[in-house]
Amino acid sequence: QVQLVESGGGLVQAGGSLRLSCAASGLTLSDYGMGWFRQAPGKERSFVAAISRSGSTLAADKGRFTISRDNAKKTVYLQMNSLKPEDTAVYYCAAGTSSGSSSLYNYWGQGTQVTVSS
Repeated sequence: QVQLVESGGGLVQAGGSLRLSCAASGLTLSDYGMGWFRQAPGKERSFVAAISRSGSTLAADKGRFTISRDNAKKTVYLQMNSLKPEDTAVYYCAAGTSSGSSSLYNYWGQGTQVTVSS
């Protein structure tokens, strides 16, 4: 059974940083592209960043968010810097591809809350 478990969310002040982790089990991480999405209250889920099996990355905000992976640890990371209140959302990890389209991912985690105070 595939499981993706996010961690590292929390409350941070504007301008601060957080690093989210996504621990995968039940799959061979190196076989999958991985992505991060987020959903704020009352809004649709939106793309944050993705990383291909070969390590190529894509990000909606390259200057602030960086995705990386450690296949040996079966973990994907999202480094978030210079956080803004509008970054407040539940952040989800997904496995399947390295696209910006959520419909192309096969597996999803339960999400971790990130709250940025002003």
